[in-house]
Amino acid sequence: MKVELRKWTLNDKQALKRLCNNVDRTFLSDRMPHPYSDENAEWWLNMVDKSDGIDGTFRAIVVNGNVVGSISVERQADVFRLDGELGYMLLTEYWNHGIMSEVIPQVCKLSFSSLQVNRITANVFQPNTVSHRVLLKNGFLLEGIKRNAVIKDGNVYDVCIYGLLK
Repeated sequence: MKVELRKWTLNDKQALKRLCNNVDRTFLSDRMPHPYSDENAEWWLNMVDKSDGIDGTFRAIVVNGNVVGSISVERQADVFRLDGELGYMLLTEYWNHGIMSEVIPQVCKLSFSSLQVNRITANVFQPNTVSHRVLLKNGFLLEGIKRNAVIKDGNVYDVCIYGLLK
């Protein structure tokens, strides 16, 4: 299995739309529209085109030539501008193949060098045990827990805050 990270391009509209409409949303933010339309994909790809390397690092996760996920580090604003927030998603059929363990260090290294951040934060819903493990495996430390911090599909969850320093 050949895994690579590559920059998103404006030509990735259909691949992005397919990914966002088929990914498991159990532990994802609600800010991603569903269903995910052509207009949503165009807006996001244009934002990425203007922001990549400045306000964030945005990469497609490609396996054997097919887009199967997305990973990003978005630099925070104001007094939090030295912190980047890590986010990722992967189609379920590619879970448990070590893909995230392979790409997380790559995107973190790239983000530390290009975004002028000195830390990367990941916020993980308490029941998302796979994300807890992959972050710990890649050098992130559990820094705290925000109790009853998020609501998703009517369920209230604690959020675990992980951090990685440059």
